[in-house]
Amino acid sequence: MSNHLSENILSGLADGELSPEQLAAAQAHLDSCCACTSNALGQALLKVSLAKSGQRYSPSPEFTERLRQEISEETRRPATPVKEASTQRPSWTAGLAVAGWAFALVLLIAGLIAVQRNSVFWGGAAANRTALVAEMFDLHIAALAEGSTLQVLSSDRHTVKPWFQGRIPFTFNLPEQLPSDEKLDGANLVYAEGKPVAQLIYSIGHHKVSVFLAQGGGAGTTGPSTQARSGFSVSRFTTNGLEGIAISDIDPARLTSLVELIDHAQAGTQN
Repeated sequence: MSNHLSENILSGLADGELSPEQLAAAQAHLDSCCACTSNALGQALLKVSLAKSGQRYSPSPEFTERLRQEISEETRRPATPVKEASTQRPSWTAGLAVAGWAFALVLLIAGLIAVQRNSVFWGGAAANRTALVAEMFDLHIAALAEGSTLQVLSSDRHTVKPWFQGRIPFTFNLPEQLPSDEKLDGANLVYAEGKPVAQLIYSIGHHKVSVFLAQGGGAGTTGPSTQARSGFSVSRFTTNGLEGIAISDIDPARLTSLVELIDHAQAGTQN
């Protein structure tokens, strides 16, 4: 594909409505075009933002049309040419890496939007969950970035859990035993939607997993619900007043297995 992606293709990508052939062609183009990747990511995040705003008010038809025209104009705007020089190769390579992560995030957000639109639970709460998962994805990528350091670096649950005391308004348990190829790497204290969240980092083989634990709204329990999208798996669960989201590029079954261990640990009386 030599031209930039059309508005219809970008919109279909954000809505999860492209055919397999269109999706493959779009991915091939986005792999080498940071401008279109940025536009696609913007559209996906815009749809999430509008969905959340819809909980407070309904935009007028004039506002919606003006917004659509602005998106259309931004999409048609030509990208700034990049000078071809050998010294630019590292930046170009880094740009493709960023485009790859952004494209994965585009599809992750779009996939969640599409699933929730077809669900009887679609509504304000679902829109919040979509935006929250996007925020968790950002935090997961940031924790894996080169040069980033975990706030508490330890594989000992007796070190990691006490570190959070006084820093978060809730407590949690960690599994006593893990499979031989799984281990706890450490943790971060992060914030999502203005609330403190415990980010636990695990390794499963060569794959990294972020498990986010936050204070929930009740004592109900729901088992892990795992979705796979664009090479990433996202698992959500609630247990004993906690809400959890786990993100990784590991196989969904392996992610679910780890989440179940963490889920079951909350029912115990471990220290």
